[in-house]
Amino acid sequence: MNEPTSLPGINLFDLTGRTALVTGGSKGLGYAMAAGLASASADVMLVSRHVDEAQAAAANISRDFGRKAIGHAADVTIPAEVDAMLAAAERELGKVDILVNSAGINIRGPIAELTPEQFDEVMNVNVKGTWLCCRAVLAGMRARKWGRVINLASSLGLVGLAGRTPYTASKGAVIQMTRSLALETAVDGITANAICPGPFLTEMNLPIADSEDGKKFVVGATALKRWARLEEIQGAAIYLASDAASYVTGATLAVDGGWTAQ
Repeated sequence: MNEPTSLPGINLFDLTGRTALVTGGSKGLGYAMAAGLASASADVMLVSRHVDEAQAAAANISRDFGRKAIGHAADVTIPAEVDAMLAAAERELGKVDILVNSAGINIRGPIAELTPEQFDEVMNVNVKGTWLCCRAVLAGMRARKWGRVINLASSLGLVGLAGRTPYTASKGAVIQMTRSLALETAVDGITANAICPGPFLTEMNLPIADSEDGKKFVVGATALKRWARLEEIQGAAIYLASDAASYVTGATLAVDGGWTAQ
């Protein structure tokens, strides 16, 4: 009879020596994930369009977790600013091991009431911005033969919801982009995965928090019948960034209270 295989006694979730670049990192889910990665001992750069917000958020993380945290301003839809963001991250942190694409926007409304310009705005940030940031970090990750790309999609990339045509289209695109990127980069020791959050009470969702539609079609559609707390995204981010997920790529991880289980 074969003896059980012994496993090394190491902490697979430890991110000591790793560095992370988090877009949309000054607030909401981006900040929560950056804090989670820092709690696992990663150093982080938080990116926002507003430098004061990014620096304040970074100062909080550095204070709370004792890790190096940098705030940087960039618009992820502008290639030159994405390149400058990466250069700053490599200068301040030495390298970028983990990319978390959390910058995103949502414009709601019936399709007949939305403009083509509003559709373009959502796609530009959520899809093009994600693509540009992925493209920027790959050369360094390939050179080191190690990298983690974590893209923020949404449960609304998996299921539909009325009044969300630009957002659902963009998040479905992020999921497909992530799958293709995973296939393209696996040979280089890089994994690419998507987190699909459900109804978290972020600033983006505050306008519908107390509405009847929000209660019925958003929170009411979850198995747990509540909004998620921001810290409930952290475990997924730490997992996908760590060696614990070394055999996970091209996956979508729903953190949605059971919304898409129905």
